[in-house]
Amino acid sequence: MPTWLVTGGAGFIGGNFVLDAVHRGIKVVNLDALTYAGNLDTLRSLRNDGNHVFVQGDIGDASLVSGLLAEHRPDAVVNFAAESHVDRSIDGPAAFVQTNVVGTLSLLEQVRDYWRALDADAAPAFRFLHVSTDEVYGSLGDSGKFTETTPYAPNSPYSATKAASDHLVRAFHHTYGLPVLTTNCSNNYGPYQFPEKLVPLVIAKALAGEALPVYGDGRNVRDWLFVEDHCSAIRRVLEAGEVGGTYNVGGDAERRNLDVVKTLCALLDERRPLPGGRPRESLITFVKDRPGHDRRYAVDASKLKGALGWSPAVTFEEGMARTVDWYLDNQPWVDRVLDGSYRLERIGQA
Repeated sequence: MPTWLVTGGAGFIGGNFVLDAVHRGIKVVNLDALTYAGNLDTLRSLRNDGNHVFVQGDIGDASLVSGLLAEHRPDAVVNFAAESHVDRSIDGPAAFVQTNVVGTLSLLEQVRDYWRALDADAAPAFRFLHVSTDEVYGSLGDSGKFTETTPYAPNSPYSATKAASDHLVRAFHHTYGLPVLTTNCSNNYGPYQFPEKLVPLVIAKALAGEALPVYGDGRNVRDWLFVEDHCSAIRRVLEAGEVGGTYNVGGDAERRNLDVVKTLCALLDERRPLPGGRPRESLITFVKDRPGHDRRYAVDASKLKGALGWSPAVTFEEGMARTVDWYLDNQPWVDRVLDGSYRLERIGQA
């Protein structure tokens, strides 16, 4: 049975990845600091599963990480651990530097030392996969897409720290030979996403009949990736990616933020109409834009498709419908997440 050390495995993407991996028969040692976006409720179904070992802790805790590596002898490390919300990075960038840069560096040092001590059979098969974002590339105009060779030009404190961590991962491969892989994904959505992000935030406010805030003119474009497709891409890169390689992961689903909100409104109107049949689109309210808001992201995932045979399996329409249905069916999870640290308020206005 393979063993993977997964960091940040109680968060949104990490949690989905861990659930899928364990269900596939992989033993997962799950290290998560359980900050505001980490939620053990996401992993409730694994509570009595012997293939899931949860450890609360920080990737920057060198002795803890070293001990976990020595005890569990993982075949791979998959690093999801990160502060990940742009608005929060505007309000408090220091925490993002500490986790995304300093924490990643510490993790890399411990993994490097562990890998160096592996025997001749285990060392060649070991992998360190670093999960990153398309935001490291900056912003696009009306045309073109990000490729793996697009120069980095991060525009927010969050994306700057993720860019720094990407460079550290690359440096540990070229300097020490550590067998690394990096994925840069587009905007994820789906089950278990923390309610400060656009999709679950709109669902929560729309269900309550509250105003639906849309930044600026709502024409900022993102490529939307269903989280299950992202997890399948990571698994594919982990099993067959070229050591030292970088792979962009996209959903082939460019949409304006305003159109995403309208899609969610229509889906909720079908499933939970407001009293009197008022259309939820009427709740859309344009608010002051986020400082430095990137205009457009678009991901070229042709390398991943051509070299490894991966492509997204879930369309935008199907993914949004499945996401809305999940939140409607799992309101107790949402209620428990909103424990007082975040109450759907506006953050990141600098």
